[in-house]
Amino acid sequence: MSTIVRLVDETTSDPRVQAIFADIKATKQTDRVPDIWRALANHPEHLELCWTRLKAIMKPGKVDLLTKEIVALAVSVTNGCRYCIHSHTAAVQKLGLDAEAYGEILAVIGLFNQMNRLVDGLQVEPDIMPKPWQ
Repeated sequence: MSTIVRLVDETTSDPRVQAIFADIKATKQTDRVPDIWRALANHPEHLELCWTRLKAIMKPGKVDLLTKEIVALAVSVTNGCRYCIHSHTAAVQKLGLDAEAYGEILAVIGLFNQMNRLVDGLQVEPDIMPKPWQ
């Protein structure tokens, strides 16, 4: 599958895009800008919005970065996004997840995709309710 939009060159003359590209490289500790960001750079406003949002949400907080990347991987697998599966698999590897743990995570993803579809198909009403947050 090839990209249907032009990938903006990393040496673009657009100062707004240059600044975001530099921040992506620094934040992700990489020497290249991943293609998703180069594709989004065709619309600098959208690039900036997506990058700012990703940085705000994917920083460590009450939930550590590995857990956030595992959630991102689970959503990517569930949605069938090859690009994102590869990207988040590389991220969890970089954060120290090994092949055995990766296999366990994929098993959990597969199990709960199946269980969600079964409960929806059987139209089972929720009977285990969480407590309200305090």
